[in-house]
Amino acid sequence: MNENVLQTIRSGMDGFSKGQKRIAAFILDNYDRAAFMTAARLGETASVSESTVVRFAAQLGYDGYPEMQKALQELIRGKLTSIQRIQVSRDQMSGADILGSVMQRDMNSIHNVIDRLDRDAFSCAVDKLLGAKHIYILGVRSSSFLAGYLNFYMHLIFKNVTLVQSSAAGEIYEQLAHIGKGDVLVGICFPRYSKMAIHAVEYASRKGGDVVAITDSALSPLYQMASVSLLAPCDMISFVDSMAAPLSLLNALILAVGQQRRDDLSATLADMEQVWSRYSIFGKDDE
Repeated sequence: MNENVLQTIRSGMDGFSKGQKRIAAFILDNYDRAAFMTAARLGETASVSESTVVRFAAQLGYDGYPEMQKALQELIRGKLTSIQRIQVSRDQMSGADILGSVMQRDMNSIHNVIDRLDRDAFSCAVDKLLGAKHIYILGVRSSSFLAGYLNFYMHLIFKNVTLVQSSAAGEIYEQLAHIGKGDVLVGICFPRYSKMAIHAVEYASRKGGDVVAITDSALSPLYQMASVSLLAPCDMISFVDSMAAPLSLLNALILAVGQQRRDDLSATLADMEQVWSRYSIFGKDDE
């Protein structure tokens, strides 16, 4: 659904039943709470049955209540503080098998990317990287390790790669001073969206650089500024952002680019193997 879930609710209010109007009114006034309620809990709060809540989600055009709940969560997750995240996730994690629960959610996020990622957009991102005069990679805060991971492998494939360091806001713009037409900025940004990353992407786009956004949804500030966006959910697990799906997406992007540059990559790795061996970069089992 392209429309904001709250806008969808407001526009359909006249067609709702009495019970559905109670659900709608509660969500509109308390969407930050409703986003993390089960269908049963939402029904109890709105004084309707769980089945009424499920039918309400279907009437809005969602495949089921979990899909509507996900839309609400995407709407608010960038606005929640760390303390609020802990509070809203307490019921979800309390008494649960945390190891199994977290890993299952990571698996679900990766499956979600497999099912929903736009393959044409993925191919377009690969082509832009292959044709770029210069590649810049940017990620700040919790996205910085994703940027570093991508940079490590892109350096093995290309000669024209710069990891934009974010230790100080002003330095970002200095590192992007020469970006222009024909260059590509890979901007990696997830909730809570860093203003530093948003402004840097805006700057690069204004200078004529192509932006490949790695972000979570069409609601992301990077989505509107990007030439192409690759969307992967960054699941909110209490105060932690799970990057399992974005990291898996980056693996696919690296391999897709590497396949197109396999001869150059093979030559580079052959040279590096000699260097690694000569300087004993990796430990060896002498036995």
